[in-house]
Amino acid sequence: MLKILIAEDEPDLVRAVTAILTHQGYEVTAAANGLEAVEKAAAHTYDCMIMDIMMPEMDGIEALKRIRESGDRTPVIMLTAKAEVDDRVVGLDAGADDYLTKPFSMKELLARIRSMTRRNTSFQPARLRLGSVSLDTEISELSAGNSIRLSSKETRLMEYLMRNPGKYHTTEILFERIWRGEGENPDIVWIYISYLRQKLKAINGDVEIVGEAGGSFMIRVV
Repeated sequence: MLKILIAEDEPDLVRAVTAILTHQGYEVTAAANGLEAVEKAAAHTYDCMIMDIMMPEMDGIEALKRIRESGDRTPVIMLTAKAEVDDRVVGLDAGADDYLTKPFSMKELLARIRSMTRRNTSFQPARLRLGSVSLDTEISELSAGNSIRLSSKETRLMEYLMRNPGKYHTTEILFERIWRGEGENPDIVWIYISYLRQKLKAINGDVEIVGEAGGSFMIRVV
């Protein structure tokens, strides 16, 4: 299930968008202002963010700048009540991937979300780096002081963690994202976390995966 964050201070709009996105199978989290959006983005992983420009406490432009400065590259659709080019340019310069002018149709919003999430999946870089550790997803190689090959599932799990460092991910989320209903038991997540921990030690990397069996896991630089 794809996760969407909507940052918007109009309660009626939030309720309408949430109801429709939930009906379409998305998991929706709402933030009432820009500051709350920054905090939620730092604590959780989303597949797409929808962010209004005009919000209290912190506007959408500043919130987006802070999210991008943290290294978060989640696709962002900006909402604006005005059609001026300046709003669009400022939003895109701040790191937005797309924008919609209010009022907008829900069909158009759904189309933009589908486009953003497909694009994010299709154009991810093949080589990731965190601390001294790099992951080449094309050849399934993890390296730091030494190099080691990973299985396909180890590669996908490591890739997901490295794309979202410093955030805790539940066993359930990792199981859903990596195994996707393949008939395994969620306990398989802990087994693969253990494999990755051993391989991180083998390459002398300065990265660790913290968490306990059945709980949540986070990757971080030591």
